[in-house]
Amino acid sequence: MDGGGSSESPTEAKKTKSKTPRKPKETLLKQKSPAEFFAENKNIAGFDNPGKSLYTTVRELVENSLDSAESISELPVVEITIEEIRKSKFNSMIGLVDRERVDAELYDDYETDKAREKRLAKEARAQEIQAKNVALGKKVKEASASKGVKGRGEASFYRVTCKDNGKGMPHDDIPNMFGRVLSGTKYGLKQTRGKFGLGAKMALIWSKMSTGLPIEISSSMRNQNYISFCRLDIDIHKNIPHVHLHEKRENKEHWHGAEIQVVIEGNWTTYRSKILHYMRQMAVITPYAQFLFKFVSDAPDKNVTVRFARRTDVMPPIPMETKHHPSSVDLLLIKRLIAETSKQNLLQFLQHEFVNISKSYAERLIGEMGPDFSSKMAVKSLTSQQLVRIHQLLRQAKFDDPSGHCLSPAGEYNLRLGIIKELHPDMVATYSGSAQVFEGHPFIVEAGVSVGGKDVKQGLNIFRFANRIPLLFEQGADVVTRTALKRINWNSYKINQIQDKIGVFVSIVSTKIPFKGTGKEYIGDDITEIASAVKYAIQQCCVQLKSKIVKKMQAREQQERKRNLSIFLMLVVQCTMF
Repeated sequence: MDGGGSSESPTEAKKTKSKTPRKPKETLLKQKSPAEFFAENKNIAGFDNPGKSLYTTVRELVENSLDSAESISELPVVEITIEEIRKSKFNSMIGLVDRERVDAELYDDYETDKAREKRLAKEARAQEIQAKNVALGKKVKEASASKGVKGRGEASFYRVTCKDNGKGMPHDDIPNMFGRVLSGTKYGLKQTRGKFGLGAKMALIWSKMSTGLPIEISSSMRNQNYISFCRLDIDIHKNIPHVHLHEKRENKEHWHGAEIQVVIEGNWTTYRSKILHYMRQMAVITPYAQFLFKFVSDAPDKNVTVRFARRTDVMPPIPMETKHHPSSVDLLLIKRLIAETSKQNLLQFLQHEFVNISKSYAERLIGEMGPDFSSKMAVKSLTSQQLVRIHQLLRQAKFDDPSGHCLSPAGEYNLRLGIIKELHPDMVATYSGSAQVFEGHPFIVEAGVSVGGKDVKQGLNIFRFANRIPLLFEQGADVVTRTALKRINWNSYKINQIQDKIGVFVSIVSTKIPFKGTGKEYIGDDITEIASAVKYAIQQCCVQLKSKIVKKMQAREQQERKRNLSIFLMLVVQCTMF
């Protein structure tokens, strides 16, 4: 008989209870610092892997040194040293005692006795075959080093040091200049080698991630009787510097400049050619600089020393900061300019915060905006709707193009000297175009084309520069490569694209380089203005070369005719004698 209670058994009750859905945890809002973001997305800054990280560290330090020297019109002297640090030395640097392996099978490069015997037998057979071929006089390839056991292997560490004779840094600013991401002096609108405030800071982040060691900075400014020394790392989560030591030291030699030293994980073997190629291209585009590059290892046969001598004392002008062109601004930029301006009314704001807006033209623009606007209205009292109206008019109105006076190209003289100094070509032609504009930003394209030379491969050898920085990666998609390969008819200029040794040098400078992708390694060919300017610049060089080649061919033909005539006359004389 049912007494009115529940008919569920204890087991069934437990089952029912377990099916009750759990309440989801509340989602917590989290934030990341800029340093943390770049640490997690280091490929954005060119730190994809240890080899690329070593290359990018050298590149960033060299470019900072050049910027520093050029900012005070000092002929740059830059010394770069990469010192290989073996595991035992690295361990002693961080206070770690070396330990022998106990459990060999635990390691990724473990090899069984059977696998080792098989590998050694294979290597022995290969050596026997090579010895037989040598005995028979056959041409054989040099035996490659044994790959050994598969595995990730041990990390390789390097101390990278870069010393210059530049401006130096104020003592109190050094910690923030190196230990705070997205802080810097390159955020104005002007032609610069760097833009994001990363540079050596990203090398410091990579050092912290791969070695845990701090960066060391020595710096002194002109007429300063002390050297600032700072040893620091970075608090990734807070994006603030963690200073270990910051002191002033005696400057007996009256040196000015900066010396940066950082220990990182890297790979010299795979990126050796890229780093040396970068230094050579930098010597081409900055022949007024002197570079000394060293690679130092415990194995003397691996050491490298390359000196790139200065060829000229003529330096390009210092790039000038300029104002925004009205057609290039967006709504956010207008708001920022208004927040930062010292001008009180709308007329003064338009006239002084933009290029190519005169007082009379500003008055016409304000009249076109409608009855809600006046010349004397307070610029900081503008509503959101009024700002949108200003933005719309600036996009639609007609303005004169910005001039290229703020830009600092290498110059035909320096470009020609750099090509001759590094490639020793048989002939070279250069061209520097006038300033042109895309999206309100001025740009200048310079080009050089050489034929023949030392250490130049047959066919097209393309050298690309953006704001006087060599671009070595992602060449295939670049506007310069595509133009040289597809849009130039080399045969029409008496140049054989396959057999001749052709050097194509194109340098683009602008207040805004339209890089594609996050790596800032190539410029797309979808911007018509730039693609047309690149093609025209290369063609102008080719026209000059064609004239030289034709004259050379004519001189050769004339010499050949003289030689044939001489032979003919000798035969005639001999015939008359008999």
